Amino acid sequence: QVQLVESGGGLVQAGGSLRLSCVASGSIFSMNPMGWFRQAPGKQRELVAGIISGGIRNYADAVKGRSTISRDNAKNTVYLQMNNLKPEDTAVYYCYADQMGNRYWGQGTQVTVSS
Repeated sequence: QVQLVESGGGLVQAGGSLRLSCVASGSIFSMNPMGWFRQAPGKQRELVAGIISGGIRNYADAVKGRSTISRDNAKNTVYLQMNNLKPEDTAVYYCYADQMGNRYWGQGTQVTVSS
């Protein structure tokens, strides 16, 4: 079992920055893929960024160049630094972790970007 707790969301003006954090506990290891999805009202959940063993990262086109995903294995924590935020980035952001063929989710953290 893996438990994930996100933090760092909030209200920010367009052009601002936020850093989301996701702390993992339970049977999580440094090689487990982890990352972030987001879901805006009325839309499907979409991948924002992911990081896998060896530090390989992938990003959605919508956030590429504005966001950086990183991982501190000693703290079992994944971060998502988001810069130059836009109103269309408004969504609930969910952390995920893959382990033994299962995907675990956090409870989500709200990000609201005002224009």
